[in-house]
Amino acid sequence: MKKDIVIEAKTQKYHLRYRDSLTWAARNNRKKETEAEKLIWNQLLRRKNLGVKFVKQKPIDRFILDFYCSNLCLAIEIDGGSHKVKSGRDNLRDKYLKACGITTLRFTNKEVINNIKEVARIIRKYISDSLALSRERVRDRV
Repeated sequence: MKKDIVIEAKTQKYHLRYRDSLTWAARNNRKKETEAEKLIWNQLLRRKNLGVKFVKQKPIDRFILDFYCSNLCLAIEIDGGSHKVKSGRDNLRDKYLKACGITTLRFTNKEVINNIKEVARIIRKYISDSLALSRERVRDRV
């Protein structure tokens, strides 16, 4: 039986570990993205449209995040129908990520597909507020 190797990835704020076996799963997920994931990626998250870089299907510890921005330690999760059953598990996962310094914004497939403008507004506001707070912290240090 193959032993799982833990790999450490450094973000601007933290060293985040992940299991190497998730690399293959994340790569596979990128090839099989949902309609909602394609929509939010193409209309909002790719090519630094928001002034920060996002990556798709980022392994962190034992999880794979749908979208992740290391500059802001921000995860964006798009939940399909199966997440109604997994809501307790999602809550524990979000608490764990928060303890690692990662904020999770969670949307349903329906929200993304039926109301992408509102989803975009929420994400833009979060990013704008986070960048403004970062600039204030830098100013306070000087």
